[in-house]
Amino acid sequence: MTATLDETLTLLLVEDDAGDAFLVEELLMQAEAPPRITWVRSLEETKAQLGPQIQCVLVDLSLPDATGLEALQHVLDLAPHAAVLVLTGLRDVHVGVAAVQAGAQDYLVKQDVDARLLARAIRYAMERKRADLAQRRLVEAELTAKENARLENGLLPVPLLRTRELRHATRYLPGSQGQRLAGDFLDTVQTPDGSVHVIVGDVCGHGPDEAALGVALRIAWRTLVLAGQTGDLLLRTLDTLLRAERRAPEIFTTLCMATIAPDLASARMRVAGHPPPVLVRDGVVEVVEGAPSGPPLGIFPDAQWAVLDVPLGERWSMMLYTDGLIEAAVGGELLGVEGLVELVRLHGAIDIDRLIGEVGTLKDDLAAVIVSRGET
Repeated sequence: MTATLDETLTLLLVEDDAGDAFLVEELLMQAEAPPRITWVRSLEETKAQLGPQIQCVLVDLSLPDATGLEALQHVLDLAPHAAVLVLTGLRDVHVGVAAVQAGAQDYLVKQDVDARLLARAIRYAMERKRADLAQRRLVEAELTAKENARLENGLLPVPLLRTRELRHATRYLPGSQGQRLAGDFLDTVQTPDGSVHVIVGDVCGHGPDEAALGVALRIAWRTLVLAGQTGDLLLRTLDTLLRAERRAPEIFTTLCMATIAPDLASARMRVAGHPPPVLVRDGVVEVVEGAPSGPPLGIFPDAQWAVLDVPLGERWSMMLYTDGLIEAAVGGELLGVEGLVELVRLHGAIDIDRLIGEVGTLKDDLAAVIVSRGET
């Protein structure tokens, strides 16, 4: 907001000389709307008076308990929200210049001050402070955007897929909470033997910490798959990583992991506390039976996950997804797994964009991978 002295401001005057303090107060009383002034004589008294209500601090840098830039730094640390105007003597003009370089908004030489100059200096100091804070928020927003972009890139990898027999699609959408980042993650990797490995996971919670953990788990999964690790050994390794990297012991992760055989006619799955994949095989829509095959990661130290062997055949589509899809409301009711299956049957195929259009606003984040072979 624009600062003027035709509105009542709250100022703190830090001055140990009673005569100089009286002069400043008298000059400020000539303003159209005289400010509320609190006068203190030392840095110790300043600490007790500085608060969010103080809009501007006028400070002499020759105090009994602090002098020069040391005094200024204490004031800047105590009142990062307030404009700071330094008062100097004729012989200390160089100190005023150094104070502005150190973070003060302006300085005044006491012997040259009149009412008009003082009011203008306060107004300009507050405007500079407002501009400084706006610039800082802009820089912080830009840094946050760059960090978010890096996390999003980590959550949305380029699939390592060589075969042309499969159609592959992904979607990653934030929920209605307004957070762009969450712990949902996905990946697809084809190994040299021709097997296609797919994962979709969900770290509980929302925000950059959960997103960073999701990125770590996804990269670890890709690395382990490329190194030849599969099955329970892979999941136990991810469980160990999760426990080491999470910020609180209650953080857990659900995931669904599928390995499609080199002939693309069958898959082996492990579903760790996650919603079951949806399959369309020769026009028949169903969910993978036996899911979940074990608990989420990060809950039980010696967890095991049953293998789900799923025949696929020549023509099929499979969708792995996070619970943001089934926790959406359709017609005022929670969609759920059964509702999702009914929608796919109604559409006659797994059309993720049409499904998202049907459910409307997502309450939770959604990550989905759709892999298809042939026409379904």
